[in-house]
Formats: sequence, structure tokens, C-alpha cells
Amino acid sequence: MGIGMLGLASVAAHEANAGSTALHHQATAKQVVHLFMNGGPSHVDTFDPKPALKKYHGKPLPNPALPTERKTGGAMASPFKFSRYGESGIEVSELFQQTAQHIDDMCVIRSMHADIPNHEPSLLLMNCGDNNQPRPSFGSWVNYGLGSLNDNLPGFVVLCPNGVPVVGSQNWHSGFLPGAMQGTHVDTGKADYSRLIENINNPQDPRVQRGQLDLLQAMNQRHLQSSGADPQLEARIESYELAYRMQFEASDAFDLSQEPAYIHEMYGDSLQGRQLMLTRRLVERGVRFTQVWHAGGQAWDHHSNIESGLRTLCGQWDKPLAAFLADLKQRGLLDSTLVLWGGEFGRTPVAELPSLNGRDHNHWGFSTWMAGGGVKGGHVHGATDEFGFAAVEDRVHVHDLHATMLHLMGLDHEKLTYRYAGRDFRLTDVHGKVAHSILS
Repeated sequence: MGIGMLGLASVAAHEANAGSTALHHQATAKQVVHLFMNGGPSHVDTFDPKPALKKYHGKPLPNPALPTERKTGGAMASPFKFSRYGESGIEVSELFQQTAQHIDDMCVIRSMHADIPNHEPSLLLMNCGDNNQPRPSFGSWVNYGLGSLNDNLPGFVVLCPNGVPVVGSQNWHSGFLPGAMQGTHVDTGKADYSRLIENINNPQDPRVQRGQLDLLQAMNQRHLQSSGADPQLEARIESYELAYRMQFEASDAFDLSQEPAYIHEMYGDSLQGRQLMLTRRLVERGVRFTQVWHAGGQAWDHHSNIESGLRTLCGQWDKPLAAFLADLKQRGLLDSTLVLWGGEFGRTPVAELPSLNGRDHNHWGFSTWMAGGGVKGGHVHGATDEFGFAAVEDRVHVHDLHATMLHLMGLDHEKLTYRYAGRDFRLTDVHGKVAHSILS
């Protein structure tokens, strides 16, 4: 769990990537940031306005409702006002007024759909491309295919404060891919950077530490010569040197006190502000895939009290999100960084019984948005029906989303494979098609 294991993982990644896939075509994105609102944010209250719900508020929908996980009743209109933003005039809820200032850089996908209205399988599908099997995660596949951009930091970093989400580390594990491809979980609930990664600081004088390492390396090299060539032993020896370098690189990356006051003010003094400021620093330093979770558990799972719940959670994200997009853009990083926002599914347009103040899980249709990395900004892709229950136009399955994101990174989802148990596996299994109209 400490810095040495991270070092060993990165060394092993070099060896594992020796036969990994070269680019299949020109890429528009080099890095990915996945902002995960675990629990399932309501699309009809955020990025998919449905005025028809007002007419039927508290009443049955004119068409039979689709099956839901729990008992649901009449339609439930959104309590939030939608307005048009940017030159594109895309409608966004008042909950994301600051984020909406960047709508012309965003592609809103209103026609997402998944398979099952349960958190566990839907989380696995969104992260690993399979509802049931704990397959390699998206971040692991990206790092396997493209390799690292920074030899001194993990290629896949997972920021999740105060616990882990449902199904835990299965969301970012490497499955049958080399273990070095697994995400490195960092509990960002700890504000002090020196506590984010164990043993990131060495109490010794750096000169003393360097002398100890030189002695250790000399002894290890003598042992290697006497035992003969051994790639695993060579990688383990190199890991000590890499861990030494990582202590300086990682401590620099995670130390937010280095940021000027105006940047702190821009993001805000909050947990999500710290997470996104740290994410930008990781992007700057070449971390290939950064996943940012809201927190442990499933905070966005609003079966009741959705109005107050969404005001609270969106209020925690709106300012930092707007700052993050602006910061990437002003540093010239947005063009090469693909940002994905969303959850594992959406919420129903009908209320969950017995009250008219919550929504059930909805995998039939929901929204995500992407920005940067070669996506078409100021664009809405697809649509749900007039009530927001199911995707009906230009539908995008999670497999299609993965195929499209890999395409933006220069990878053909049908060619990025790994042979395991006598079969060539891929992130999208035997499914998926690229949504070309999303591309710029």
C-alpha cells in the first residue's frame, strides 16, 4: 500500500506494456478524467429538461410506465428551472449554473442506456464493461493500451474520499490484465497531503537516504549477478530507485499548498474543490487516467428528498467543476484531456412511492456529458422520450460510450484485446459502436 509498491507497479507496467497496442489511428485525447457521481444523478433535474412532466405532475403518464426496481406512481416534475446557456443555447438546470458557462465546450449525451436498474451491476458495466464478471476496468485498459506518460507516478489514480463506492475496488481493478494496470486508490478525505499516500515522506536527511539506497542497490546487483538473469528480480531492484524518485514527484503533485491563492479561490475551499485541483495537477504531470468519485457509498441515490439532496450535492460540485474546466482550458490541457461526467444510471421521471419527493433507478435512459479531448462542444447527442423515461433517439449504450472514448484516444475497441483463458477479451466484449456524431 505504500510508496514502494507503487514504484514496483510502475516498473512492472513497463514490462507489461512492452507488447501493448500502438495507436490504431490519430488520437485527439491523451488523458481521461472520469468524474463519477456514484448513486445515479437525475438527468431530468440536471441536463435533460422535460416540461411535459409539469402537465402530468402527480398523475399517471399517458403511456404505461416501464418496469422499475421499486414501486413508482405518478409523474414528478422537476422543481428546478432550466435555462439556455452559451452560443449553443443548450438547456441546463439551475443546479449547474456555473458549469453551464462552459456548455459550448461540452457534449451532452441525453440518450445513454444500460442493462439493469441496480447499483452493483451498473457500476461494473460503467467501469468494467460487464454487468456480472469483475473484468478489467476502463482505466486499466487505457493504461494497458497506451502506457504511462510519467514514469514517476501511477498511470491510473482513483480519488475517492471517505470510503469506497458499492462493489469497492472492483470498480478500478485490473482483472486478468497485469496487476500494474490497477488503479491506485487515494482517500482524498484527508486534507493533509502527507497522509494521502503512506510513507510519502522520509524523516531521514535525503543525503542519508540516497547513501542507503546506493548501498542497497550495490548489494542487490551483486545478488543478481550471482543468481543469474531474472526479470522479476530486476524489476523489484529497480522499484527501490523508482520509489525514491516517486517520493519527490508524488509529494510535489499532491501538495496543494503550492497553488497560488487565486487558484484556491477559483476552486473553493471544499472537498470537491480539493479533489478537482488535485486532478488538474495530476493531469499536468501526465497521469493517464484519473477517476474522481463523489465519496464512498452512493450519495446520489435520491429515493426521497431529491430536491434538497440535489441542491446540496450539485452545490458542492458546480463551482469546482466550472473552475476545473476553465483551468484546463487556460493551461491548454482541455484539448488533449477527455472529461466524462455522470453516474451508473439516471432516475425515473415518475415518483417513488409512497411520497412525491424521490425518484427510482432508471437504466432505460439517462444523461452524461463529455468535454475536451476531441468531442463536439456545444452539442446535444440523442434524446429520451418526452418524459425522460427511455432513450429513443441516437441511443448510446455504455459499450458505445467506451468504444467512442477509446476511439478518441486513438484505440480501436475491437483491436484492443488481451488473450486470457483461450480467448481474446476486450473492454466492450462483443458489443459497442463508435458514436461518430459526438466527435468534433
